[in-house]
Amino acid sequence: MSSVEVVLGFLEEAEPWRLRSSQFPSKVGGKPAWLSQRGLPSGSELECEVCRLPMVFLLQVYAPISGQDRSFHRTLFLFCCKTPECYSRSDSRCMKVFRSQLSRKNEFYPYEPPPEDEPENSSEENHDVFTISGVKLCWVCGCPGNKACSRCHGVTYCGKHHQTLHWKQSHRRECCKPETSADTTSPLLFSESELVTEPEEDSKEEQEDAKVEGGGGEKGGGGSSLAEALAEADLEEMAMHETEDNKTFQQFKKKTSSEPHQVIRYSRGGRPLWVSSQHVPSDEDILPCTCGAKRIFEFQVMPQLLNSLSVDSTGASIDWGTLAIYTCTDSCNHDDRYYREFIWKQDFTSDQNAD
Repeated sequence: MSSVEVVLGFLEEAEPWRLRSSQFPSKVGGKPAWLSQRGLPSGSELECEVCRLPMVFLLQVYAPISGQDRSFHRTLFLFCCKTPECYSRSDSRCMKVFRSQLSRKNEFYPYEPPPEDEPENSSEENHDVFTISGVKLCWVCGCPGNKACSRCHGVTYCGKHHQTLHWKQSHRRECCKPETSADTTSPLLFSESELVTEPEEDSKEEQEDAKVEGGGGEKGGGGSSLAEALAEADLEEMAMHETEDNKTFQQFKKKTSSEPHQVIRYSRGGRPLWVSSQHVPSDEDILPCTCGAKRIFEFQVMPQLLNSLSVDSTGASIDWGTLAIYTCTDSCNHDDRYYREFIWKQDFTSDQNAD
C-alpha cells in the first residue's frame, strides 16, 4: 500500500461564478474553465481518436505543486467522447487529458488569491472570447472555435459538427434577431458541479485489520483454531473461488465503501485503486514525458461519476471501471501550451458489478 496521502473528491452544487477560471476551480461538467488563455488544445487535438468527433469536457482538477513556481497555478483537464460505441474494452483512445500551468506572476490573474465573495463585475464577463489573448470559444463546448455563423457572425464554433447541433437546438430561431437566447449551455454538455475534496481516513474495519496484523487486536488469537476447524475440502473450494481478480475487486469495494460517493481519488506519486487484476499497466506501458522524465500517477476517476452524471446504463454507454491519470514527474513547461498527459482506462470484467 502507498503511504502517500489520498484526497477524495465529491460533487457539490456551487454558484456559477465560483466555477469560472478566475476562481481556479476543480469541477465536473459544463464548459472548461481554462487556466491559461494561450496555447489551448486545437480542434484536432480534442477529437476522439476512434470516431473523430469533438470530445466533450468531463472534469478538471486544480493541482498546484508546492514549492515549484512554474506550477503555482496548475490544472488538469479531462475530455471524453460522448459516442457510446467508442468505449471498447481496455481502449482509452476516446479520452484525453491536458495539463496547463502558470507561475504566480502571470498576465492573466492577480498575484493575490481570488476573493471569497462574488466580484461585482462577474455577471459582465464575456465567456465567448478571452479578453487578453483574444481566443474565441465554441458556443457549444467552450473549446477554441473560430468558425463564426455566416449569417449573424455573433457566435463561433469549434467546427461544423457543433455548429449544426446549435442550429438545430435554438440558433435557427434566433439567428440575426436582437433578442438573446435564454439557453446558455448546450444539452451536449455534462451537468456542472464543483469538486470539493477532503483527505481519506481509514475506515474502522481497516483500523481493526491493522491492529490484527500488528498483534494488538483480539482477532489474531483465534485464527489458527478456525483454520483447523475447516475441512481441507472446504478450504480448497474457497481458494478456487477466491480468484486474484475477485480479490482485487473486493479490495476496491472495501476501500470505497466508507465513502461511496467519491468520484475522484487524488494521490500524486501514490498508486491507483484498481477495480480488476486484469489490464493493469506495467512501468513500460506508462509512456514517459517528451522532456524525458517519467510519468507518475496523479489521480483517478471513479465509476461512481457515471451514475452521478446519469450516463451509467445497460447496453452501449459511456463506461469505465476507473481512469488513471499519469503526469510528468517534473511538471515541465512546453512553451506555455496545454500539454497532453497519459490516461489509462481499466474496465470491469464481465462478472463484476460496480454497485
